[in-house]
Amino acid sequence: MTDENLVEELKQVGVTALSDALDRLGIDGQAVGIMPVVRTMRFAGPAFTIRMLPVGLTGGVVGDYIDEVPPGAVVVIDNDGILNQTVWGDILTFVAHSKGLAGTVIDGVCRDSDRCVELSYPVFARANTMRTGKDRTTADAYNVPIQIAGVRIAPGDWLVGDADGVVSIPADRVGEVLGIALEIEAAEDRIRAAVRDGVRLDEARRAVNYHALQTPRQD
Repeated sequence: MTDENLVEELKQVGVTALSDALDRLGIDGQAVGIMPVVRTMRFAGPAFTIRMLPVGLTGGVVGDYIDEVPPGAVVVIDNDGILNQTVWGDILTFVAHSKGLAGTVIDGVCRDSDRCVELSYPVFARANTMRTGKDRTTADAYNVPIQIAGVRIAPGDWLVGDADGVVSIPADRVGEVLGIALEIEAAEDRIRAAVRDGVRLDEARRAVNYHALQTPRQD
């Protein structure tokens, strides 16, 4: 499967089924509390990670790393969940969209949200506000392991986002997670079809062993 096909498969299956697949595999990958600026936004792609720190006495810049991010990647910013200053705004959205990046995920807040709506560029964050991070926050390290909403993310891990939030999938397990997610969605389709045909919900769920679909494997 090419990366382009993988991107489309992950975007189609959606984060709820992927979250259930992660649970079944015992992988903690749900970045709870990070949501899209607009519900219709969705993305999938490998992570380009950035770790932010308070400026302190050293100074520094928030966003000059953007020129190094390859097309198709997801910018993932660890700003420790800080809500009173932004690390993403108008210019970064414009450049990211121009470069063909897949989206941006922030453990923190963004601003200039109208620009990402105008350009249909996916931005996922805890909230949005107006207060700049300039002279308050600096990009400390790039493409290093970071933590987003309690989830460890390594460079190259796959992130997927839609109206229900964001999940992170270890790069070496993305095919396995996707396969289980597709299995879960197929089972749910069978349940809906059975209920439309007049079958009781509990019977329809039992027929596909529904309650075991998200249960961690006992290998």
